[in-house]
Amino acid sequence: MSGWWDRHVVPRLIGYGCGQPAVMARRALVVPQARGEVLEVGCGGGANFPLYDAARVSRVMGVDPSAELRARAMAAIPGGVSIAVQEGFAEKLPFADRTFDTAVLTFTLCSVRDPGAVLAELRRTLRPDGKLLFLEHGRSPDAGVEAWQHRIEPVWKRLMGGCHLARPVEASIAAAGFRIIGGGRGYLEDAPRFAGWMEWGEAAPG
Repeated sequence: MSGWWDRHVVPRLIGYGCGQPAVMARRALVVPQARGEVLEVGCGGGANFPLYDAARVSRVMGVDPSAELRARAMAAIPGGVSIAVQEGFAEKLPFADRTFDTAVLTFTLCSVRDPGAVLAELRRTLRPDGKLLFLEHGRSPDAGVEAWQHRIEPVWKRLMGGCHLARPVEASIAAAGFRIIGGGRGYLEDAPRFAGWMEWGEAAPG
């Protein structure tokens, strides 16, 4: 049952939730800042693809482990930007050191097996003057909300393809050796608070 659910239901839930207008508005603050050779891990259904600026981006390489989500991503590739999608796990990327100018990480840290390993791989594959653009949901700074996140998370993970509610965002990025340059934090409008705390911005390899 879980395999069927993960293959056929979770991609639809992710596509619906991650494509809501309020979510897309937050994506539009982050994704157009990408430049040069771009790596997008956890590219999912390709929600970011229409937001890349063709004048700034030379190529986008999207990586995702889900065949169903990759199929959706490839169907979402717009004209005007060179975008390729391939199978892969963000914890072990099939790219050489210092390959990319920009790494894009949106709603991915919540569901990967090892966030620290993913961030280490992004740091490895970024050029020294590169940047990490991120938009993630995670641990609320409000104790009451965080308590509910931990209560709900065991069931939420089973229903939402391994998505964690209470993983730290900026703290994890900084712990992986990135320097946070700027961004924002806050609850997503019209979302339940246990799933609505967002952190976004830009970070540079330390």
